[in-house]
Amino acid sequence: MRYGYGRSLEVPFATVLDRTRLALLNEGFGVLYEIDLRAKLRAELGVEFPPYVIFGACSPQVAHHGLLEEIDLGLLLPSNVVVYAESDQRTSVKAIDAVQMFAITGNAKLEAAAGEIEERLHKVIDGLTDQ
Repeated sequence: MRYGYGRSLEVPFATVLDRTRLALLNEGFGVLYEIDLRAKLRAELGVEFPPYVIFGACSPQVAHHGLLEEIDLGLLLPSNVVVYAESDQRTSVKAIDAVQMFAITGNAKLEAAAGEIEERLHKVIDGLTDQ
């Protein structure tokens, strides 16, 4: 995937969702929003869609530093993490590539912040297992 990082697990959706939420908090991210896309699509369009949740994860310290360097950085915040069911027992979890996302600003002063976010998001995903 060119714009994100993720993995697929032999674990039911609800379990991965709970584990991801906890892993984000343990890695210092606040979850600014949690969108149940399945419920939204059902309510707005009357269509069925597999379980799919989008987390808006944000590190307050990194966001603050980034906004001081680039006030319009808020257009790229927070960092999205998605969890979706592939089947009853298989779930994907993926996170945005923060380095690539911040690179579109052209501001070299944001490279370290992007690298930190990227590293922490990888830890979140890598810490999720099939166990």
